[in-house]
Amino acid sequence: MSEIPVLSSEGKEVLRTSLPWFMAFTPDRTLVKRVFFLLFSGWHQPQGRDPMAGKRYTAKSWGADHGLARVPRLHSGKAIFAPTTVKGRITHPPRAEKVIVKKVNKKEKAKALLFAIAATSSKKLVVERGHKVPDSLTLPIFFDSSVSNFTKASQVKKFLENIGLSEELKRVKNIKLRAGVSARRGREKKRKVGPLFVVTKEEPIFKAAKNIPGVDVIDVNLLSLRELAPNGKVGRLTLWSQKALEVLEQRVRKYAEKVSVVVS
Repeated sequence: MSEIPVLSSEGKEVLRTSLPWFMAFTPDRTLVKRVFFLLFSGWHQPQGRDPMAGKRYTAKSWGADHGLARVPRLHSGKAIFAPTTVKGRITHPPRAEKVIVKKVNKKEKAKALLFAIAATSSKKLVVERGHKVPDSLTLPIFFDSSVSNFTKASQVKKFLENIGLSEELKRVKNIKLRAGVSARRGREKKRKVGPLFVVTKEEPIFKAAKNIPGVDVIDVNLLSLRELAPNGKVGRLTLWSQKALEVLEQRVRKYAEKVSVVVS
C-alpha cells in the first residue's frame, strides 16, 4: 500500500503514512449518484397548502337557465370557490403530508459513503470534477496538528496557497448572480464547490476555515455524501486532519465488514 505525505503548517512534508484501508476501494460512481439522489429526497422541507384555502365562502351554484356557468356563486353573482374562478381553490394543491422521502438500502448507503471517501484519493476523479490541483500535490491531502491548531482564516488561506491551491481559491472566489425565480426564492448567489476540510469539532481550524469563500468545513462525525459528492458526483478536493482520520476509521469499520467491496 502506498505512502502518503503528512503536511505541516508551512505546506512541507513532515512524515509519511500509509494510505488508510477505507481509501483503497475502487469507487462506483453510478452507485454513489443513485444513493445521493435517494437521500436528496429527504433533504427537502415538506410544503403544502391550507386544505380550506379558497373554500371559505357560502357560495352556491345557481343551476341552469341563468345564462351563466354553473359554478358556485355569491348572492352578488360573483363566481367563487371553483378552480377556474378568481381566488378559487387550486385544482390539485400540494399536500404537506405527502411522503416524499425515498428509502435507501442500508448496504448501498454504506458502500456509497466508502466509495465517496475513496474517491478523494484519486487525482483523476478530483480533476474531472473541476478542481485545480497542481501536479506536484499528492492526493489525498493529510495535515498534522500544526494545521489543526490554526485559529485565523488567514493562516488557513496561506496554508492552501503553500501547497499549490491558489488557482483553486480563485476558481471558487467568484460569485455568480442569478435572476428570475432563483433570486426571488433566496438563491440569487451561486458559487462553485471548493475544498473541503474534514476535522473534529474540537480542533480550532473547525471555526477558522469557515471564513474563507468557497471553502467548507465538516465535523468527521457528520460526514456524508452531501459534502463528499455534491450533486452526486464523486471526487471532491478534501483535506483530512490526522485526528479526523482516526475517528473516521472507527466510524466506518463497524459496517465496512458487512458490505463486499473491491480493493484496488
